[in-house]
Amino acid sequence: MVTLFIYIAAAIAEIAGCFAFWFWYREGKSILWLLPGMLSLALFAWLLSLSPSDYAGRAYAIYGGIYIATTLGWLWAVEGIRPDRWDIIGAVVSVIGAAIILWTPRA
Repeated sequence: MVTLFIYIAAAIAEIAGCFAFWFWYREGKSILWLLPGMLSLALFAWLLSLSPSDYAGRAYAIYGGIYIATTLGWLWAVEGIRPDRWDIIGAVVSVIGAAIILWTPRA
């Protein structure tokens, strides 16, 4: 359960950091949006380094599936756009892939 929390928290931190850049660049907001954005991206990197995976590549692959699902939560909660059934199906497929990578027994 802690592992899942780490990945979800990392995803939220990355999305928030990237959203700050998006807000500044695409929406013409103050450049000061980049300061919390950079802090959020640093938090993302630190959180992802807490992954129990022995290899960075696997940690990033697992994270990718969780990230996809979390971005749809962000889409709905922050941007006010409800994900459609294709978004949900894609997220489920990506989370299943992440679970396979995370929990498959290895020799």
